[in-house]
Amino acid sequence: MPRTEVTLMTPRPPMNTALKAARQHAGYASQQAFASALTEAALRIGLNQTEVSVRQVRRWESAKPPWPRADHQRLLVHVLHLPIDQLGFTPPWQDQGVAPAQEAAPRHLPDQAAALPLPQAATPVQPPTIGADFATITIAHRRMYWSVQPTQLHPTVVEHTRLGLQLLAETSGVARRLLATSLAESLLLAGRIEFFDLRLPDEAGNTLIRALQAAGEADDPLLGAAVLAHAAFVPGWEGRRSEAQERLRAARAYARRGPASAEFLAWLDAVEAECDTLCRHPKDALHAIDRAERILANGANHMSPEWFTWFSAARLAAFKGNTQLKAGRYSQARKTLTTALAGLTSDEGKQKTVLLGDLAAVEVAEEKPREACMRIHEALDQLAVTWYATGMERIRAVRNSLQPWADTDYVRRVDDRLYSWQTTLTALRR
Repeated sequence: MPRTEVTLMTPRPPMNTALKAARQHAGYASQQAFASALTEAALRIGLNQTEVSVRQVRRWESAKPPWPRADHQRLLVHVLHLPIDQLGFTPPWQDQGVAPAQEAAPRHLPDQAAALPLPQAATPVQPPTIGADFATITIAHRRMYWSVQPTQLHPTVVEHTRLGLQLLAETSGVARRLLATSLAESLLLAGRIEFFDLRLPDEAGNTLIRALQAAGEADDPLLGAAVLAHAAFVPGWEGRRSEAQERLRAARAYARRGPASAEFLAWLDAVEAECDTLCRHPKDALHAIDRAERILANGANHMSPEWFTWFSAARLAAFKGNTQLKAGRYSQARKTLTTALAGLTSDEGKQKTVLLGDLAAVEVAEEKPREACMRIHEALDQLAVTWYATGMERIRAVRNSLQPWADTDYVRRVDDRLYSWQTTLTALRR
């Protein structure tokens, strides 16, 4: 009787069948096609620096897929039209059996009465995609900040945050977490506009408290670090150094949980430098700038989050130039500020007004009033395009220092522009 050979089939390794099924149902037969679709979608929804590799898709479809980071979650929801918790992923906090811990805020944060009670959903009403939908609007506001007038953008952003707060009461699970992340970013943007563009520090302090709450709800330590570092500006600009330092210590503690990119860590040092400069500790500020430059030079393995759009090497040079100016190192400040000005991109008009104001201050310090006035005219031209209260403050400070030359024609021409009908009305409205 002939022997019958039995061929044993090697069992396939276990995998994330939920994601694979969703991918194939959406029309992506291969992991390569899916990775390409995700990368292309990133450009459409404003995640310009986000790329998804085949290797990443392979990891997601493995038996124990890692929890996707926030921008990848948005992409997966956007492309597959399914909530992240239906794609075979297990939230890390679920493995631990506990909800994200709420951190105690530093003592020197603004009045806790500014905080809002974040509503908890008894029964979810909103669809699972509501977090990604809300994030799409947040991303649009993020881009608009660099071109839309602050008095026009601010009410829209504030209303968006009110909507987000209401939606939290109608959302649960992963969708709530994504919603809380975008709400924190929107509140941070509102606080930035209030502080830097409208010069309303009290309102900004209250808004930042709410932003920290939302970041805690999302359990996003980098967003929490960004909020705390911005909160340090409020006392720092008023000379209250110890309060600014405590907030920055808290920001660094949150950033260590990130993990944070080199750019993010350098920005924290830049914030410290600006606060030290305004609190009249220029040597300490220069040490902080040196640390930031070394961090950027060494680099790091981690990418910056997509919402971290307000810092670059040119911005660090701007911090450094201002510090050198306040320290009386005028020739160094001129060189640094000129380099920083040349390194700005076309959409950084707000920062341009600040740099021009500092360059004008250098000219005054070296007793070159005519050249200072030329810089002021450049800054006023830019302010007519992109209003920035912080930039106007720099210009007014330079004009005050030009008082010894107040009777000259070139200073009077500055006054004619500085106190024209249009400029005066613009300053009062904004």
